[in-house]
Formats: sequence, structure tokens, C-alpha cells
Amino acid sequence: MLGDISSVEHIYIACGHTDMRKSIDGLCCLVQQKFKMDPFDKSLFLFSGRKHDRLKALLFEGDGFVLLYKRLENGKFQWPDTPEEVLDLSRQQLRWLLEGLCITQPKAVKKITTKSCI
Repeated sequence: MLGDISSVEHIYIACGHTDMRKSIDGLCCLVQQKFKMDPFDKSLFLFSGRKHDRLKALLFEGDGFVLLYKRLENGKFQWPDTPEEVLDLSRQQLRWLLEGLCITQPKAVKKITTKSCI
């Protein structure tokens, strides 16, 4: 299905800003060369321009790439500004980002990963 992210294993955000004139091939090169990652993985890669009022999402669906584009009419995304860094986001952090919130919510309840009870 076009742009279905339910099967995505990882969600990566390219911190800082990206030249938003880049299309699928340019973003694939960026993922491979700058971040040393594989754009053909079951991963969603997110990019934003200088103003952080728009983003592009790159996704490989097995038979080709999907490039999603979102432009906010009012406001901007709370985009991390650490250049040269890629962060692995959870689905909850992606939801926060798309709703205009910071991906690090200090009051959010953190999930635990322990499997034993005392």
C-alpha cells in the first residue's frame, strides 16, 4: 500500500536541515553516503529544510520508493538541530513530531523492558 508505515522497523530522523530540493535519488545518496545506512531497509527516513515547516519522508516498499511530503500552513516542526546526526524514533515520537511537539517529552511515562517481577 502506498506509504503504509505499519511494516516499518525503524524511523530515522536526519537532524539539522536538508536541502529540500533533493528528490528520491538525492535523499537515497544522503542516507547511504552521509549516514552510512541502507535506504532499502524497512525504515522510514525523515528530512526537514531550514525553516522546519515542511518535511520529506523516504520509504522503500519492496518494489520502489515512496516520497512523502508535508508542508505546515501555520507553525513548524520541533526538529532536532544537531547536524550530522540521525536519531532512531519510536512511533510515539513520530506522532509527537507530526503534531508539532518536541520528540523528547520530559513528562511522558517511559515504557519498561524488564520481563521479571520481584
